[in-house]
Amino acid sequence: MRKTLLAASAALLLAAGPAAAQQKTIKIGFVSTFSGPVAVIGNNMRDSFELALDHLGRKMGGLPVEVIYEDDGFKPEVGKQKTDKLIESDKVDFLTGYIWSNVLLASVKSALDSKTFIISANAGPHQLAGEGCSPFFFSASWQNDQTPQAVGHYMNQKGVKTVFLIGPNYAAGKDMLAGVAATFKGKIVGEELTTWPAQLDFSAELAKAKAANPDAIFVFYPGRAGVQFLTQYAQAGLKDKIPLYTAFTIDELSLPLQKELALGVPGAQQWVNDLPNEANKRFVADFEKKYPGKKPSFYGAQSYDAAMLIASAVAATKGDLSNKTAVQKALEKADFKSVRGDFKFNNNHFPIQAFYLQDVVKDAKGDFVLKTIATIVKDNQDAYHGKCPMK
Repeated sequence: MRKTLLAASAALLLAAGPAAAQQKTIKIGFVSTFSGPVAVIGNNMRDSFELALDHLGRKMGGLPVEVIYEDDGFKPEVGKQKTDKLIESDKVDFLTGYIWSNVLLASVKSALDSKTFIISANAGPHQLAGEGCSPFFFSASWQNDQTPQAVGHYMNQKGVKTVFLIGPNYAAGKDMLAGVAATFKGKIVGEELTTWPAQLDFSAELAKAKAANPDAIFVFYPGRAGVQFLTQYAQAGLKDKIPLYTAFTIDELSLPLQKELALGVPGAQQWVNDLPNEANKRFVADFEKKYPGKKPSFYGAQSYDAAMLIASAVAATKGDLSNKTAVQKALEKADFKSVRGDFKFNNNHFPIQAFYLQDVVKDAKGDFVLKTIATIVKDNQDAYHGKCPMK
């Protein structure tokens, strides 16, 4: 009798197993900067992620979603602490967010060691694209070098022969300048890396650039540093003398402060608000409806895609995230409608995608907006994927 009862109990537990697995909540940890002078970026990412959840009915694979937002304070050590907390205490299923490459690099080992899937919604340091690639790391954005490489291609098309490079001295800044150098066929006549994030006075660097008398200057400064640089560029009398090319210095968040200063300064991007695909039209329209007076940025577009990517994997695995290989394969398929149109992963889990020339124009209302001018490169692959051992 006892054996019969035990067998019956075991059978009930086995029968209840799959049903019990379906009662869980999908837990996502989102690390970004929500305080201080660059909080506008993190807030735009969070707003876009929340919009994606609205579009998903606040569920993934039929399961409720809990998102735990953590502020990295713009500091790598804080970002790592928050990442560790999300993994060890909150036991999240996925990690996402991460604006800054130095924050991501400080945090990623904890995720990989614990086999927690981490989907970067912005930072794309080269260290994670080549030999350091991982089955548990995915990028919903780009590898850092790719966007400036597109700028290098565009400068070649414009016949630029000499360029002076300026950017911040941290992981992404170094990648950006290296990206331009990889594709630009002319001569680099100078390169300056500035203290990050404290330095906001670029007068010395601009004086060196002016003295070098290049055909063009390339600059990478995200957030408020980009506003300061464009202001000082104009004040130094360089705006009408030396053409400026950029990556990530002008975006929908900085443009309201830069205004006329941004006119005539081209840049490259893999997403612009006017891309004509249906997913993007819905994203832009619903963002402006949900958050009156605000506009989505490329940071937000990538965060929206990160949410949709995670949702596609949860749906494909029917909410059973215990099989890590199955989750990995589902993420690799990227079976979702991206706001940038075509989206597919390379072997190193960085996207293969197009990069566009963007420029600043005035719309019918007199507002400054970014506009897609041309496609610079199609199906672009980062330079490090060949060193990644994953096939």
